[in-house]
Amino acid sequence: MRQDRFATLAPLAAVLMFLAAIVASFWYLRSEEIAREKEALKRDVEYAQQRVRLRLLERQEQIMRIARDLSNEDLERAAFVGRADALISQYPELQSITWVDAQRRIRATQAAPTVTSNQLHVNGEVLRTGETADLFKLARQLQQPVYALPAAGTTDTAPLLQLQVPLSLQGRFGGVVLAEYSIDNLLRYATPVEILARYAVTLLDGSGHVLAGTPLAPRHNALLPWTTKANAYAIPVSPVGDGLVLRAQAYRTSLGVVGSGLFWLVSTLSAMTSWLLIATWRHTRRRMRAREALIVETNFRRAMENSILTGMRALDMQGRITYVNAAFCQMTGWTEAELVGQTPPYSYWPEGEYDRLQANLRDELSGKTMPGGFQVRVRRKSGALFDARLYVSPLVDARGQQTGWMTSMTDITEPNRVREQLTASHERFTIVLEALDASVSVAPLGSQELLYANRLYRQWFGSQTVGHLEMVAQAGLPPSARASAMGEEDGLKDLPLDPVTRARSENAEIYRSDLGKWLEVRSRYLNWVDGRLAQMVIATDITPRRVAEEQAARQAERAQSVSRLITMGEMASSVAHELNQPLTAINNYCSGMVSRIQNGNLSEEALLAALQKTAHQAQRAGQIIQRIRAFVKKSAPNRTLANVHDMVAEALELAEIELRRHNVRLTHHIAARLPPVMADTILIEQVLINLMKNGAESIALAQRPAQLRSVELRVVPRQVSGAEVIEFSVQDTGRGLAPEVLAHLFEAFFSTKSEGMGMGLNLCRSIVESHQGRMQAENLYNATEVTGCRFSFWLPLANTADSTINSVATPNPRTIA
Repeated sequence: MRQDRFATLAPLAAVLMFLAAIVASFWYLRSEEIAREKEALKRDVEYAQQRVRLRLLERQEQIMRIARDLSNEDLERAAFVGRADALISQYPELQSITWVDAQRRIRATQAAPTVTSNQLHVNGEVLRTGETADLFKLARQLQQPVYALPAAGTTDTAPLLQLQVPLSLQGRFGGVVLAEYSIDNLLRYATPVEILARYAVTLLDGSGHVLAGTPLAPRHNALLPWTTKANAYAIPVSPVGDGLVLRAQAYRTSLGVVGSGLFWLVSTLSAMTSWLLIATWRHTRRRMRAREALIVETNFRRAMENSILTGMRALDMQGRITYVNAAFCQMTGWTEAELVGQTPPYSYWPEGEYDRLQANLRDELSGKTMPGGFQVRVRRKSGALFDARLYVSPLVDARGQQTGWMTSMTDITEPNRVREQLTASHERFTIVLEALDASVSVAPLGSQELLYANRLYRQWFGSQTVGHLEMVAQAGLPPSARASAMGEEDGLKDLPLDPVTRARSENAEIYRSDLGKWLEVRSRYLNWVDGRLAQMVIATDITPRRVAEEQAARQAERAQSVSRLITMGEMASSVAHELNQPLTAINNYCSGMVSRIQNGNLSEEALLAALQKTAHQAQRAGQIIQRIRAFVKKSAPNRTLANVHDMVAEALELAEIELRRHNVRLTHHIAARLPPVMADTILIEQVLINLMKNGAESIALAQRPAQLRSVELRVVPRQVSGAEVIEFSVQDTGRGLAPEVLAHLFEAFFSTKSEGMGMGLNLCRSIVESHQGRMQAENLYNATEVTGCRFSFWLPLANTADSTINSVATPNPRTIA
């Protein structure tokens, strides 16, 4: 193998080395040629640059003579125009000559006919902005000639090279002489003709943009996938500087190495020789690999036959044993030498079964073989018997001729024993399922076949799948065979996304009118023994449990009815408590009118005002009953956009009557320009009145002296959790609240007063919370002494009330219960 590889690779290596030597020779010659071309190009470009430079310096000298004459005032405007016209006519690169005074005003100008209208200068025009104005400033600062190029691509016309020569009038700056050159004419007339014929000459600006001339396009080779650049050389043109660059690109004069016919001839011959050598080498490798594969395959088959547990036996056409493997010998106990060459009856046939085995052998030799094989009993050399299954296939030689039969033998003694145990286990499992007090049925998905049904299912629904499908449909479980039965497009579309055999079971309770029973239906998917996906439904009779649940539901309904009756009683007591204040106000107004009438000091206007207030309080009592009834029903308060000042003023008017009765002074502080709130004014006024009335009663119980008997109401804006709210606070000078009272202060029917019903503060907090607000109470201290109590609550502003409703969980108002 090493000699074959060397004999193939050595000629190939020699051909490649010869090709490399030819390529290197051509490459060296081409490199020398390119170096000579570059040297000649550099020399010619430098010569052309000198010619352009001398041309520019000559024109600059002529412009400077005109500037000197203007500075000495030896040249008038007409003479200036004449000299400018002579220069422009004589030298094609000059396009225009302009006289600009110190104030940037054009005194005189002369231009060639080829100058476009947008490049012309007009007498009397002032240079305001632009590159010409910037160059004017630079010439005035430097007091020497300056050149400038316009930016490439700024206009649609050909760019002009500008020269500005400053004028000196008796030591002062007197303006400039502006000369503009055509860059294209400068290239055409300043560059030698032989250089223009030999190279593609262009003038570039400092950024590499082409100003004049036509550059060469990149060279595309039809044989090579890349492009080559032309041989080029660039050099700045003085006195302009780096702003003007002269570049020359050499035209292609030779075909190069790649275009050489000799090169392609040598390359083609070398490639053909290499291809022939490689083809020969590949053919040899394929033959070697085929031989190696044959050896490997033979060894593999021999190792496989010796390692498998299946016995292999070969017979010729007369029934003589020609081959047995190690497994066959191990299974029968006979050696290969003892078995090979035997003819029927074989030594491993059991005595007494010769006739049946001889008939099987005749069928085998005649080609009457069963695809699944056939089962026989085999006798070992020790006399023991075991069950075996034989599979027969024809044995064909390399020419396609059948030379015998190959038989494989497998010991099935253990599988037969396992099958018998599984059969017994299946019988026991069936007995258990038949004895269950639940219906069990299994049906495949997409079919109306009933795979299994236990005794109770057959007793309820018979042997059809109708009961199975009806329970699945009635329970609303994921579909099984009912999808196909109902003609749907996809019977599996509602199955769970997880592997269905691992999905949790689905439970549902249904009532079967045909059975008169409540059934608990459970369903899950499983893989049936044949691999099909099936749905198992287990139905349990839960009629006794449902009867018990219905009885419990009726008991719960009676308990709820009793609870509603209690709520109605609590509502009546709350209405009586809340109406006590407006009724007390009506009584006070009536008593006052009676007293003043008896004393004879009540005028008609005062009587009318008192009667209006009495009517207002009566109307208020009716509104309180309507609002509280709606509030007890858990309905939303009748909230509108309310003015805080008006709402507090009405509450102060009612509370002041009660506070005067207790000899308590009422003070209040309401912040100015308070924004409106969304509130039910009647309910909020009722909260304020309750709090101020409770404060007066606390002061009376504390028996405070006259100077300490006061209740203060404060209404101010503040922020709660970043939201703008209005805070209402009522502060008294009573004896405060005990800790055990604070813990139960807002509970229903809790009161510290002997005649109280314990509904006032509970209802107040419910009203505030229904407005998305909060209420709290705290004691006031002077050192360790309690000096009073402070009740406060807050309401959201009108512009934030809607957002508060959505963002804050509104607590359930406490019903009057």
